[in-house]
Amino acid sequence: MSAQRGLALFDLDGTLLPIDSDHAWGEFMVALGWVDADSFRSGNDAFYAQYQAGALDIDAYIDFATAPLRAQHAAARTAARERFMREVIAPALKPAARDLVEAIALVTSTSDFITAPIAAAFAIDTLIATRLECAADGAPTGRIAGIPAFREGKVVRVGQWLTASGADWADFSRISVYSDSVNDLALLERATDPVATNPSAELEAIARARKWRVLNLFA
Repeated sequence: MSAQRGLALFDLDGTLLPIDSDHAWGEFMVALGWVDADSFRSGNDAFYAQYQAGALDIDAYIDFATAPLRAQHAAARTAARERFMREVIAPALKPAARDLVEAIALVTSTSDFITAPIAAAFAIDTLIATRLECAADGAPTGRIAGIPAFREGKVVRVGQWLTASGADWADFSRISVYSDSVNDLALLERATDPVATNPSAELEAIARARKWRVLNLFA
């Protein structure tokens, strides 16, 4: 990593994707018949509303969202994720987002199970996602491994990645952060070039007040 090229950090859901991949994966599991449709959709929607309000209990959410995965064999989990990529994510990979990405890292609160193939689809080598704790057979336990890449945790996780790479925030003369969500305010505030990307109303108000760049990819 070099101060000359700067550091670019991209959120995923609502930023590079016009959908929320986490919530969409929940809907996909409903379509697969892995869950009771009414009760799971109700819970999925409630957690998504918490996230949008900046009040998500991420530990409770991960336990809820991985319960259907824990009931499936490895082959079924892999096949479902591949189908999700084809049917849900691939149509949401917009040229405007692909053209934007010269990314150093994708930094997302969505789990690594969901986002690893999405990062690959964007040709992004570094993924900083919420890591699922997994049992010996690869099945998620319902717990988070380490610090979730969520809110202030994103700043911590990026810092850990930089340290492991032999770098530091101060090594970069230009740091760009792209996000749609007020949940990423702590990360945006670490940037020299914060970009409110397809922002929520709350984030757009903050961006306008602070004279940050506002970018709408999917308008």
